[in-house]
Amino acid sequence: MEPQPSDKVTTLPDLGLTLQAAADTPDVVGAIFGHTGLLLHDTDLGADFLNLRTGLLGELFQKFVNYRLPVAVVVPDPARYGERFAELAREHARHSLIRFVPDEAAGRAWLRGQP
Repeated sequence: MEPQPSDKVTTLPDLGLTLQAAADTPDVVGAIFGHTGLLLHDTDLGADFLNLRTGLLGELFQKFVNYRLPVAVVVPDPARYGERFAELAREHARHSLIRFVPDEAAGRAWLRGQP
């Protein structure tokens, strides 16, 4: 039986990939084509992605937006990574392709609701 789109939410461990460095980005972007979306945990990201001063998270998000790939980022406590990170999470509360969510269930629900 062919998986339904709602069954095609994936995670980095499902794909056998990591996002520890900028060089990992193309592999992740390529691997999520054909999936409803990517459920990304803050623990999946290398420290440089979580440090907004590096710009890596912004570059990653821009790739997802450019290719119209929905991503739910599970971050239970955005303030843990600083005020600017918490602000970024609030700014993405209604973003059409990238959302910060408090837990995996919320992320899966949002991704499954994608057109």
